[in-house]
Amino acid sequence: MKVFITRHGQTEWNSLGRLQGRKDIELNEVGKEQALITGEKIKDEKIDIIITSPLKRARETAEIINKQFNVEIVEDDRLMERCYGDFEGITKVELKEKKIQYPEIDDACNYLKNIDIFNMETIQDLCARIYECLDEITTKYKDENVLIVTHGSSSIPIKCYFMKYPLENLVDREKIKGLENCEVVEFEI
Repeated sequence: MKVFITRHGQTEWNSLGRLQGRKDIELNEVGKEQALITGEKIKDEKIDIIITSPLKRARETAEIINKQFNVEIVEDDRLMERCYGDFEGITKVELKEKKIQYPEIDDACNYLKNIDIFNMETIQDLCARIYECLDEITTKYKDENVLIVTHGSSSIPIKCYFMKYPLENLVDREKIKGLENCEVVEFEI
């Protein structure tokens, strides 16, 4: 089994440096082009099924890539982006300003601290839903090659899962970075 993971193409909010979270933002023209290029890059791979987050930016990326494969696309809510709660829509600059006032924001990505703050989904909840989804995918599709289309923060626990990186070591975002827009990573099981 091969599993290919990609992040959705660029959105307007990506280009502005805004946290999207669960906000259902569509791809911009750059994002659509990125998805086309990604489909072209992996067209010689055997893909049996595409499993995607249902958010528009991921679903549209999956549909554009699927022009190369013409396979079934399945949506799975567990692949959605992390809910950023009160921070959805703010820019990275604004987030840095808030960190001065609320330094505990940095702990929101620390698996061991698992803080519940500003209506954000906790890091342990994010990892649990992603791992549950991946356990199902690797069992149900064990004889197939799967393309997963997801999001930046969601890609971190996905990479940890396949790299067998202990979640207890996930204490900041510098350890394992999320995928860039339409970056593809391949794992063989």
